[in-house]
Order: sequence, then C-alpha cells, then structure tokens
Amino acid sequence: MHDGEVVATAEQVRRLLAAQHPRWADLPITPVDDFGTDHVLFRLGDDLVARMPRAPWAVDQAASDARWLPVLAPHLPVAVPAPVATGEPGDGYPWPWSIAPWLPGRTPTAYDEGLVGLGADLGAFVRALHAVDATDGPLKPTGTRGAPVRDWDDAVREAIDACGDRVDRVAVSAAWDDVLAAPDWPHDPVWLHGDLLPGNLLVDGPDQRISAVIDFGALGTGDPAPDLQPCWAVLPPGERAAFREQVDLDDDTWRRGRGWALGPALTGIPYYWNTVPAFSRRGLRTVREVLADLG
Repeated sequence: MHDGEVVATAEQVRRLLAAQHPRWADLPITPVDDFGTDHVLFRLGDDLVARMPRAPWAVDQAASDARWLPVLAPHLPVAVPAPVATGEPGDGYPWPWSIAPWLPGRTPTAYDEGLVGLGADLGAFVRALHAVDATDGPLKPTGTRGAPVRDWDDAVREAIDACGDRVDRVAVSAAWDDVLAAPDWPHDPVWLHGDLLPGNLLVDGPDQRISAVIDFGALGTGDPAPDLQPCWAVLPPGERAAFREQVDLDDDTWRRGRGWALGPALTGIPYYWNTVPAFSRRGLRTVREVLADLG
C-alpha cells in the first residue's frame, strides 16, 4: 500500500508478546480483516487488540495514544481506544506498537441513509472534543491537518492535474480557490481528531448509533476545520444539518472544512488508484458531494 511499509504477522506479534507482555502471550491472535492505511490490527482474545504501525508516519501514534487518550476519554460521549500497554521494537519489527481494548461495533458505510442519528452523534463527539482544554496539547505542525489548509495548495493542485478527466477540474479548482480565500482560524488551538472517516468510527446496538471513535493518528491541537470532513465524506445529506447544528462553527471554518474534505480526497485519488481502488472511489464520491453542496 505504501513505500517503506512494514506489515507485521501474527507469529511476530506472538513473539513480541512473549518477550514484552507475557501475561497475554497465550491469548488467541486473530488478524483483523480491514483496509487500515496506518496499522495492521490483531485481536488478542476477546477483549484486546494489538495495533502494529505499517507506515513510517504512524510510528509515533502508540506514544501519542498512551499520553493523550486517557486525558481526553473522560470528556467524550463515546469510547476511545486508550492503550492498556505499549510495546517496543523487536523480533525484526522496527517500530513501537500498542495494545488497546477491543471496542465492539462495526464500521459504518459512508452515506448510509439507514444510520439515523449519525449526524447528531458525530457532531456531539466533535463538539465535546473541541471543548476539552487544549492548553498543553501538541500543536499540529505545518502541512498537517489542523495547520493552515493553504499549506496543501501545491499538493492539491498537482493532484487535480493527476486526476485528469476523473474530476471536473474547472469546478474543483474553483472550489479549492474558495477554500484558500477563507481566513485562518483566529482563535486558540482546539483538540481535533483530524480523520473522521467511516473506518475510524464504530456503530453498535439495536439503533446502530455511534459507540466509539478510533484511530487518533492525526490527533493534535489547531484549527478545528478538519473535523468537518465527515459532512461530505461520511454523512448522507439528511444527516448533515444535525451535524452542523451540533458542532456550531462559523461559516469561514466550514469553508476551510470543505478544503479538508477536498484535499485528502483529491490527493488520495491518484495515490490509491492502482493499489486500493476503493479508496480512490471514496475520494471521487467526496469530491462530488462537495461540488453538489456548493451548487
């Protein structure tokens, strides 16, 4: 999937557990069949999951999750995977890793009209996260989600060209120009998740409401606009008004939020075209939803 990736195996996880966390070494280990871009997951028995980074940019997440998720969890309306242990490189595996609770539920399908209440639930999570005191939180660096969206300008314009006739380049360029014309976030940084896509959400129960938010690899403090991405990348049209009402942010932040839907979608289309076509199709749908929203 990525240059420089490392894909851990169940046998490797078994040996790492035996060496570093022997109390769990005899648990059944089951690979989790998903398309995670940052980690390979292995369920440990019924209650735990080993999270093994697969991409170089994810190597700091074990430490970040262990430091910050226990701080955030008491303030959030749904469960988050605060690690119960971390692991060190070993047995040929080069990066830090973690063990977290296994959270029940399923990942939703984007734009699922049957998930009534998804907009309100997700909006309540975003609003609660943004309200947590961010004084000591890590500030998002230049070029990452939460920093000024204009830092993505070159990459997005290159991606528009690379997409060719897969997108309406004139309409997409105009939408991106509108994003860049929005002023920067004028307030203190806030906590943000930064990657609220379907694979990072869990729904559960008879009503299939949000039960957990997972994968905090983009966690940090900065502009809250990236957390508006699900309005165009996850939610069906009927759920978007409830989401917008819950998060209660100004129009300029919503303009930048469109950018954080467009930017990852456009750059992902050519990046995944030959490796994970489903991700490219998801990006194309997001682009269409943003353009439809703009009329």
